[in-house]
Amino acid sequence: MTNPHDASMMNNLYWWGIPTLFRCPNEKVGGQDIGLIGVPHSTGNGTTERDQHLGPRAVRNISCLQRRVHGEFGFDPWAAAKVADLGDVPFPRANDNEHCIEQITGFYRHVDAAGVRPVSIGGDHSITGGILQALGTGKLAGGEPVCMLHLDAHTDVFTKVDHFLGAKKSAAHWGAYLADQGQVDPRHSMQIGLRGHPRTLDWLQPSYDYGYNIVTMKEYRKRGAADVIAQIGEVLAGRPVYITFDLDCLDPTVAPAVSNLEPGVGGFSVDEAMALLHAVRGLNIIGGDVVCLMPTKDSPNQITAMVAAAVMFEMISMIAENNKENSPG
Repeated sequence: MTNPHDASMMNNLYWWGIPTLFRCPNEKVGGQDIGLIGVPHSTGNGTTERDQHLGPRAVRNISCLQRRVHGEFGFDPWAAAKVADLGDVPFPRANDNEHCIEQITGFYRHVDAAGVRPVSIGGDHSITGGILQALGTGKLAGGEPVCMLHLDAHTDVFTKVDHFLGAKKSAAHWGAYLADQGQVDPRHSMQIGLRGHPRTLDWLQPSYDYGYNIVTMKEYRKRGAADVIAQIGEVLAGRPVYITFDLDCLDPTVAPAVSNLEPGVGGFSVDEAMALLHAVRGLNIIGGDVVCLMPTKDSPNQITAMVAAAVMFEMISMIAENNKENSPG
């Protein structure tokens, strides 16, 4: 199509053409500022709710409907940075969680070596462990441990059990083993929005023991957004920041298609979550991920997939904005 108007109209149709994330070109790793990556892995959750591996395809289908410019930031992220869809991490042994985590780590070591900042769509939350095994103390992080902005209903630091239904580097364990291995600095990381239904009264204790800065949902409501946002800035300033966003931090009315719904306590609204993400705007964001989308449980209008894409767009925009500001001229 040579007519720009016609091309624009067609590119806004999610059901037309070959799906890529945000209609970005599909390229091999190398030469990009930002790499968009699908991680279709779901055996780290260890439950029957394994359709999280369908998340990347769902977001590819719907992401072309997302905004093309960032109104609040006042710029076009696609013009400010070179962004490409780098495809999916391959999982030839998809039912073997430990093998999959190593596949993820190998893939992202290549991305890190190329200096490409990844924004990923999962997949269950075990993927963050595989990703940060590569990025922690890597090139993008300047050899330092990664400091996380972690939005979630759960800590994922469940050291009271040594595996989750057979998965060792599982969605329930990555926050612990990454700290043990030195890839994550818990004392300069934030865990925000915790509201999971506890089976034991000490369910938060492992996170406290590791030194994570914890803000439960109850504490967030009591303290208010401004106070928590100020703490994020203080804790993460001057450090390599990685954002991991579990969709179950959102209220189920906002994101119904997640693997571990927590309906007993209200979660974040979209506006609240976006404000927390923007707390790291201007910091050294080396990458991010969005996890736990369950497309088979989504509403007919695919609202959860759309929300996942919207969160990715914010991560892309903040990294692209940094790229724009650091570019010559």
